[in-house]
Amino acid sequence: MPSVGEIGFATLPEQIHRKSVKKGFDFTMMVVGESGLGKSTLINSLFLTDLYKERKILNVEEKLDRTVDVEKKTMEIEEKGVKLKLTIVDTPGFGDAVNCEENWMVIENYITDQFNQFFKDESGLNRKNIVDNRVHCCLYFIPPWGHGLRPLDIEFMKRLHQKVNIIPVIAKADTLNTNEIRRLKDKILRELEENEVHVYQLPECDSDEDDEFKQQDRELKQSIPFAVIGSTQVVEVNGRRVRGRIYPWGIVEVENPVHSDFLKLRTFLVSTHMQDLKDVTRDVHYENYRAQYLTKISQQSARERGKLRRDSKPCEESAVETDWLLQQKEEEIRRMQDMLNQMQQKLKAAGRDSSENGTDSDSRKDTESVDI
Repeated sequence: MPSVGEIGFATLPEQIHRKSVKKGFDFTMMVVGESGLGKSTLINSLFLTDLYKERKILNVEEKLDRTVDVEKKTMEIEEKGVKLKLTIVDTPGFGDAVNCEENWMVIENYITDQFNQFFKDESGLNRKNIVDNRVHCCLYFIPPWGHGLRPLDIEFMKRLHQKVNIIPVIAKADTLNTNEIRRLKDKILRELEENEVHVYQLPECDSDEDDEFKQQDRELKQSIPFAVIGSTQVVEVNGRRVRGRIYPWGIVEVENPVHSDFLKLRTFLVSTHMQDLKDVTRDVHYENYRAQYLTKISQQSARERGKLRRDSKPCEESAVETDWLLQQKEEEIRRMQDMLNQMQQKLKAAGRDSSENGTDSDSRKDTESVDI
């Protein structure tokens, strides 16, 4: 109950929190990159699950002519009473074939189809239970041995950076030392700028945020593109059981910030910016699609109306000509009626004259007979 002098609307955040927790949350993430970059392992490491138990490993011959597929897997995650419906959209076959010129088309069509389906659902009558399958972010895996971005990487990101939040990730970062990772990150950022590719940008912190959050935000911005390592193997390091990889020269810990940006990527995706990724998808990418779609519909309607006017023009001309002919006939009929009226009047006048002449002659005859 509100105390004296209070109305009670300060509990609105609590009401929204209870309603949101009861309803649950959803998040859709796409992973794109060629085979062998550790995409599946990273996803399993991020969400502590095993999404790809039944995946078949293809040999080299099978990969040569492979086309890009889209595979969607959904799972329910619950943590401290909060439910998350997580959808992972994988793109096996991307970058594996000899000819990769149009690998991006299947992925672009999928993202556009989700926008289109959501537009139809929200424009329909039943809007209460709309399922949101729009892709909220795309983890794009960059190979560590490419010394920068390849033409395929640039082409893909240029095609899709206005439709989805792209987050570049350097895969298998344990193959590079610290200096090599820094140089590769700088080169990737430089090439993105040169090619006018716009990846997801973290929003600026509010002035009222605490210093710890601001420092965390600065570290996340400096870490892009994230250099990550994934592993589901549990190893023992100094009495601690951690996930990592064992090499002859030592052990790489997945969640050690000195070894990898994995922890920062997970913090970014799950703890700090998941809602902002959804907001940007809704307010920027989807609204752009919606505006373009409505513009396309209006232009198509205008073309159809113009075509109808052009098709109906001969009919209109024929109707005008018919009206003119009818008017001419009506005028001609009026003239004939006038002529008939004049003739009738003349005939009547002639009849009166003749009758008068007949009366005069009879009177003259009578007078003559009297004189005789």
